[in-house]
Amino acid sequence: MNGIKVTIMMLGLMILFMWVGYLVGGQTGMIMAFVLAAVMNFFSYWYSAKIVLKMYKAREVTETDHPRLFRTVRRVATQAMIPVPKVYIVPNKAPNAFATGRNLENAAVAVTEGLLELLSDDELEGVIGHEIAHIMNKDMLIGTIAATFAGAVGILASIARWGAIFGGFGRGSNRGGGLGLLVAAIVAPIAAMLIQMAISRQREFKADRIGGKITAKPLALASALKKLHKAPIRLNLDQKPATAHLMIANPLSGKGIASLFSTHPPVEKRIALLEKQAYQSDYTPVS
Repeated sequence: MNGIKVTIMMLGLMILFMWVGYLVGGQTGMIMAFVLAAVMNFFSYWYSAKIVLKMYKAREVTETDHPRLFRTVRRVATQAMIPVPKVYIVPNKAPNAFATGRNLENAAVAVTEGLLELLSDDELEGVIGHEIAHIMNKDMLIGTIAATFAGAVGILASIARWGAIFGGFGRGSNRGGGLGLLVAAIVAPIAAMLIQMAISRQREFKADRIGGKITAKPLALASALKKLHKAPIRLNLDQKPATAHLMIANPLSGKGIASLFSTHPPVEKRIALLEKQAYQSDYTPVS
């Protein structure tokens, strides 16, 4: 069910993108929108991992450098039957972790110094299980595509806004004129962001469950999430909102209507589902 929901939302994001492109430039606009998305996705696919790791000043470690972390990653990757990803430590006291990389062979897991200090061995394994699940589920690729489409919709919406100000782009009046462009400029970016955030939340739920299945320690992950949520120091994502969806704990999340714009589900719901999973005899993966 999770996979079906994500597929529908990804299709919705693509349709929204093509629709805005059509409003801006008709059939030519749609083609240009598709080419723009393809180029942006290409660069994101190949370079996003390096950019993110450099952004957080992450340093790669070996078993000699940090045996506790490296052995945990290797153990969980072996249990998941995937290649052992590269291991990085982020020099930051705020407890958090993320996975990145374009595929299984080029994946990386990064954790902060604060997370290593805060969590027990079992809790660390639970977190690594969650990140390994992201790698298995190709969530980095899905998240990158969703974020790229949402960003491209924003670019087209900006063009549409200027088009509305100057009365449309010529024959654009047949497609709704200035009013249609104005609606696209206002509604499309919000809709794209809502879809992107919803996709991210669904992937987090799935990573929690698959991670609990891999390690057979869903309660350890639940305990880790409790500690991360209550931690007095938060990773400063205010200047890096584009990477918020990568983190296991997101300080930008909100409640109520604000939760619709959050990349992560409410931590209370994640914990409740993990606790429920712990008492099930069958760890059936989310499809």
